[in-house]
Amino acid sequence: MTTKLKFIVAAKFAITLSLCLLTPLIAAQEQGGAGSPIYIPLKPSFVVNYGGVGRLKYLKAELSVRVQDSDAANAVRHHMPYIRNNLVLLFSRQTDETLDTQVGKEALRQEALAEIRSVVETESGNGGVVDLYFENFIVQK
Repeated sequence: MTTKLKFIVAAKFAITLSLCLLTPLIAAQEQGGAGSPIYIPLKPSFVVNYGGVGRLKYLKAELSVRVQDSDAANAVRHHMPYIRNNLVLLFSRQTDETLDTQVGKEALRQEALAEIRSVVETESGNGGVVDLYFENFIVQK
């Protein structure tokens, strides 16, 4: 084999090896980039009384919102007072019947998610709110 041919074979091998090693790194960077979800905690916790007339009952909830991109995250942060106001009103309208069952809690989660989506879409035109999670949910009767 000539020196020139050995050089070409070595160069092709080096390029192939580099591509094999870099491809997983490039794919990982692409997955961790704009497509990765962003979680925004709604701090401080929500503590509201609920149930109407009679003995005071309390609900404490810690929430996080999942958004699809930084534009949606900025919209949620910018409209946080509006979002918190609407969630406080929603939580304070609850009854024992809605909070006693898993189905009722899931319905409340879906209503809260719809409320956040409504605020963000109406105020900023951004539809990037993906989901809402209860991190902590305590009811005192």
